[in-house]
Amino acid sequence: MISDLRKKYIENYSGFPKEIWILTLITFINRTGTMVIPFLSKYMRENLHFEYNQIGWVMVCFGVGSFIGTWLSGFLSDKIGFYKVMIGSLFGSGIIFFVLQYTTSFEGFCIAILCLTTIADMFRPAMLVSLNTYTRKENKTRALALVRAATSLGFLFGPPLGGLIIILIGYKYLFYVDSATCILAVLVFVLLVKERKLPFKLKPHNIGVDKYAILKDRTFIMHMFISLITGIMYFQVFTTLTLYHREQFNLSEINSGLLLSFSGILTLLFELPIVNYVEKNKMNKLNVIMVGLSFMVLSYILLLLNDKWYGILYVMMFFMTLGVMLTFPFANSFAMTRSHNNQEGRYMSVFTMSFSLAHVLSAKTGMEIVAYASYKADFIFMSLIGLLAISLCYWLVKIVEKETIETKIKIVQSIFVDKSKK
Repeated sequence: MISDLRKKYIENYSGFPKEIWILTLITFINRTGTMVIPFLSKYMRENLHFEYNQIGWVMVCFGVGSFIGTWLSGFLSDKIGFYKVMIGSLFGSGIIFFVLQYTTSFEGFCIAILCLTTIADMFRPAMLVSLNTYTRKENKTRALALVRAATSLGFLFGPPLGGLIIILIGYKYLFYVDSATCILAVLVFVLLVKERKLPFKLKPHNIGVDKYAILKDRTFIMHMFISLITGIMYFQVFTTLTLYHREQFNLSEINSGLLLSFSGILTLLFELPIVNYVEKNKMNKLNVIMVGLSFMVLSYILLLLNDKWYGILYVMMFFMTLGVMLTFPFANSFAMTRSHNNQEGRYMSVFTMSFSLAHVLSAKTGMEIVAYASYKADFIFMSLIGLLAISLCYWLVKIVEKETIETKIKIVQSIFVDKSKK
């Protein structure tokens, strides 16, 4: 019985080509290395002595840079290919992480963070496009889940290691490590993954590409808005919640890092089996996203109910992580299914922009609510927008069902017309 369960669990990780495993490896290296990100709010507050509203503005620059980077990534991936974009992003991130440690003024830090996230966030859309090249269609969602598992494994090692480095030798060396791991990821990628080129290049203007297809796809736009809300709720984990850990429960950097590691362990162990189960049983991905959003709302409600017991943070993180496992992989997968031929880069970059905008809105909104009201007010706000996202997702399910019926009718009608002409 146990051996059968072990065999089935291992099967979740089988069937991937070499390139996907290497992409997973460099994602792990890169995510472990960006250990400074979860501590940015605390670093700015305790070392640079920024005010809450200043921290909020820095995080706005974080999101704006992410927004610009994802747009550039889609544009450049379609023009010069995802391979060059990924290399440039990793190498550029390594350089800027090194420079960031010498930036201490508010204005300078805003500019540095803007440049960092512009370059760093060019990686993800290009990586999503690479999945179309290196894996089969039926394995795309599983491949994405595998890469996300590497991200979670990075969270398992990165934050506690970052907290340990901060306590033992200071924030300065954290930036050195972040820079070095980005360069290491570049070397691994270049040495082990070769760029795949088509034998000939398709010219989009010869096959009638609609440049405004994204704007006309109302289903895709609504899905982006739901993903935006999902991102706003989740990114609180790295901004207001890290400060909440310190101010409400007096947690050290290591203990905050262990909370993120707990999330990483859960994701590493269970996300890919969950994705595999949903794919095999052909479950409606939007319904799964709805359930995930419900768990994310529950996580904030738990914080509202108890602010004295330290263990509530782990219970909250459990439900937040469960929500993320049921939303993020399937949100990406649904976006991929809507993308048109020869516009995959553009579609995935626009979709990723929803999370970039979420960075902006999550950080600034959360910090402003905390500064002018309280943490509980912020948790109430997050719960309310989560309920809005659940309602919109239910509506989207009905829209997609209607689209599917209309498509089937059109196919039947086209066959009938063709037969009548014969």
